[in-house]
Amino acid sequence: MARDEQLKERWDLVVDKLSKQFADGDTLDLDAIIYLIGVQELGQIHREYKKDHKLDLMHIAICKLLEPYGFYEFDFVDDDGWPHYKVKEQLPFLKAGEQSVLMKEAIVNYFVEMEYID
Repeated sequence: MARDEQLKERWDLVVDKLSKQFADGDTLDLDAIIYLIGVQELGQIHREYKKDHKLDLMHIAICKLLEPYGFYEFDFVDDDGWPHYKVKEQLPFLKAGEQSVLMKEAIVNYFVEMEYID
């Protein structure tokens, strides 16, 4: 199976499983999935978050997702339990479609590693 086909198949599986689990079957978009990963990584699942914290959660997720690509490195957890990352390498300029593919690939890899999907 071609790499692009496998990514699409796995991405669709992630979206389907997460949508059923967290959105009553409504289809989650990329940003919603990144947010969920941020909540997962923070580990404070049963909390309500204000708008600025939601952006922070998405930042945590993006750092975690792009860490295996060498762009970020885990640094420390602060007194409130929030993980912090440091930039190892600046992200290259990517067109919107390229950003989307990179994030989908990183998300699929994250959920494969977490054994949420095969």
